[in-house]
Amino acid sequence: MPQASKLAHAAGMSEAELVSRIRGGDTAAFERLMRACNRKLFRIARAILKDDSEAEEALQEAYITAYTALKDFRGDSAVTTWLSRIVINEALGRMRKSRRAAEVIPIASGDPEAILAEEEAVSDERSTPEEAASRSQMRAVLERKIDALPVAFRTAFVMRELEEMTVEETAQALGIPEATVRTRHFRAKSLLREALASEIDVTLPDAFSFDGARCDRIVARVLSRIDS
Repeated sequence: MPQASKLAHAAGMSEAELVSRIRGGDTAAFERLMRACNRKLFRIARAILKDDSEAEEALQEAYITAYTALKDFRGDSAVTTWLSRIVINEALGRMRKSRRAAEVIPIASGDPEAILAEEEAVSDERSTPEEAASRSQMRAVLERKIDALPVAFRTAFVMRELEEMTVEETAQALGIPEATVRTRHFRAKSLLREALASEIDVTLPDAFSFDGARCDRIVARVLSRIDS
């Protein structure tokens, strides 16, 4: 199902109607939009930042930016693609700021393609045993292996594989050619399959779980800021 159709189905109304209501100040409609997009956008932010808390904060800031800028949304792309681009830019900005001085890589421009192409992956060992034994352990291994990918590969992989965004949608969100998306996605899968073999297909749907509490927390914080 196309991303726009998924959003309309999840939100219970058409994308155009949803956008129109939000522009009119309907915060309940904006809550629907956030809940429909939360998991996708959180995963994209986390693919770049490799940290749950940082990804949550990046997503919240991106929503505030989107709420303010929605009046200028022209509908040239699906609203989910537009939101993805905002989240990517917010996450990349946070990643650059968090680099220690010795690790900063000069970036010629703010273009996401230039940033993603130059960043190196850093292995980040962490364990998140939230479910019973073997499956939880396998999921933790998978998440660590995804975290170990170069950020350009990691981001393309999460968007294409976990969130099932099309090549076109991913290319639009990242601002890169479709051929580059295909190459990065293929290379990411090859690297992961080398490390995980057949287990990757079994555990992939559970990677970076997005529970109800996190969804509620993000929505509540954003709505609180909008109301104030």
